[in-house]
Amino acid sequence: MRYLVSVVDDKDNPGSTDGRPDVGEFNERLIAAGYWVLAGGLADPAAATVIDARGEVPVVSDGPFVESKEYLGGVWIWDVPDLDVALKLAAEASKVCRRKLEVRPFQEPVE
Repeated sequence: MRYLVSVVDDKDNPGSTDGRPDVGEFNERLIAAGYWVLAGGLADPAAATVIDARGEVPVVSDGPFVESKEYLGGVWIWDVPDLDVALKLAAEASKVCRRKLEVRPFQEPVE
């Protein structure tokens, strides 16, 4: 099963970047186990652009779609056997990246 693992950062108490070597080592373990699909950090929410093309004319606005003290700082996508494995890995990942995480399964594709 594939899981989106969202790295949650906090404007009032941002995570430090001194754990990057630990995150790199963790990613290498994910790759070696065949669990790693992709990972990446995201720019500050102020760099976001929101596009809403549900109406006749697309509306484009600067900034994040929601203002919040917590924001999405990065993501992993893992392909693991089950939720138990995802949660165990997420506990390790939270420790190495020094941030809290949200683990969410992808929906099964509609056929």
